[in-house]
Amino acid sequence: MDGNTYGYVRVSTQEQNEARQLTAMREFGVSEDNIIIEKLSGRDFNRPRYQRLVRKLRPKDVLVVKSIDRLGRNYDEILEQWSVITKKRQAAIVVLDMPLLDTRQGRDLTGTLIADIVLQLLSYVAQTERENIRQRQAEGIAAAKARGVHFGPQYRALPEGFEELRRAWRDRKISLREAARACGIPKSTFRDAVLRAEMTASCAETK
Repeated sequence: MDGNTYGYVRVSTQEQNEARQLTAMREFGVSEDNIIIEKLSGRDFNRPRYQRLVRKLRPKDVLVVKSIDRLGRNYDEILEQWSVITKKRQAAIVVLDMPLLDTRQGRDLTGTLIADIVLQLLSYVAQTERENIRQRQAEGIAAAKARGVHFGPQYRALPEGFEELRRAWRDRKISLREAARACGIPKSTFRDAVLRAEMTASCAETK
């Protein structure tokens, strides 16, 4: 008797769209009832739907993923999950973006060895690339800071009469609406600017 074919779809945030992965699952032939969707970070594997799916897998079942990083976010996690699924659960894995990673075929010793070697190589390359990206980002930020580029919220320049308006508002001579309108900014922006100015003055006095 043939086993069941399941598709696992993961996106890292609620805002990301899973349409591309779903299309790939349907084109492969995974039934809608057997497509598991999870919108959680892949930082760890405390993912309830993924865990339930893995526990459900039986010999001759097939787990389909779009790409290898759906199984993990680093070299060790991917290898661990691969071992759990193919050896402990004795199910097959199909990675749609990498036809060589299809353990439905060649389940003899040679086929398993080739798949494991390819997996280890791809996992290592993927993790190395992620580390290189993080390093390039850190180097870019450091270089930008050295050039005087500031990161964080950019505050709008305030008009010359801001200080007088701030004092008038604090003294309740004018309303918040009037003060903000005189500055040409929203009320919330005016209030935030007042707080920043007063905090800056307070810090200067304590030095």
